[in-house]
Amino acid sequence: MHLVITGATGNVGTSLLAALAHEPAVERIVAIARRPAHIGDARVEMVTADVAQADLVPLFAGADAVVHLAWLIQPSRDERTLRAVNVDGTRNVLAAAAQAGVRAVIYASSVGAYSPGPKDRLVDESWPTDGIDSLFYSRHKAETERILDRFERDRPETRVVRMRPGLIFKREAATGIRRLFAGPLLPSPLVRRELIPFVPDVPRLRFQAVHSLDIGEAYRLAIVSDAHGAFNVAADPVLDPAVLADTLQARRVPLRGGLLRGAAALSWKLRLQPSPPGWVDLAFGVPLMDTGRARRELGWEPRRTSVEALIELLDGLRDGADFPTPPLSSATTAPLRKHELRTGVGATT
Repeated sequence: MHLVITGATGNVGTSLLAALAHEPAVERIVAIARRPAHIGDARVEMVTADVAQADLVPLFAGADAVVHLAWLIQPSRDERTLRAVNVDGTRNVLAAAAQAGVRAVIYASSVGAYSPGPKDRLVDESWPTDGIDSLFYSRHKAETERILDRFERDRPETRVVRMRPGLIFKREAATGIRRLFAGPLLPSPLVRRELIPFVPDVPRLRFQAVHSLDIGEAYRLAIVSDAHGAFNVAADPVLDPAVLADTLQARRVPLRGGLLRGAAALSWKLRLQPSPPGWVDLAFGVPLMDTGRARRELGWEPRRTSVEALIELLDGLRDGADFPTPPLSSATTAPLRKHELRTGVGATT
């Protein structure tokens, strides 16, 4: 099998490459990213390209499947750039896949594509995917779902898979996640479980997570199978205030959701952190997902719990853990995070 992966050097891309390391069905991998990286696998050809602008047809030629992971979360203050990659880039990928005659497209959707939903029961993949309007990430995920709808309608011969995972954590992604969501002012040595005194007890603060290596395995299973359609992917348990408090040995403090959003909005406006307050709306808004279809049809089972994935991330944040690809490496931000500070918190990639 000849495989192409866009966004191959990020959190999920590196985990997918790890999952494919011993997959005999895959003979060649074209790994596409905006910045070059060394991938220690003789089957992998690393190609530097921007999915929003590049002619991808030659890169897709002869491919049996394309896994589209390329996506921007930063610069969060520049939606024009974000939309060019996230939405227009997805259109470019699908158009190139059609022109190159690729037989399967596996796309990185998200729980963030879902419309607001329940937190007291699980929903399956038929839940509406109109997103959370106040967050660019969710709007873009919802828009790309509609683009995929049209692609599937026009090309019924192409197998399309949509992965919809919860939050994706691993230790090696800690620096990249810190850069994307917390910014340069977070003092990493203080991110210790014993130093987190309380957990906000907000009724709708209930979310799902999965270890990055487990989501990489889910993608591998989708690649080598004949599966099609959407798959919710998350590990147990649901992370709610009770689970978080027990994990962190912290107190639960009742708070109104509006206070958390207000704090996020103020710190965003003051450029203390790069995440707009819409992320709080997404956390409170998206439903809890039923992952039964992935388990039944892909044969997927997570090897790590959501709590184990979260602990890995927190310990990685404390230690400044990273991985030697540009999206995940501490070298990307230069010593003392000078690049992030110099270019504006949330104003550049």
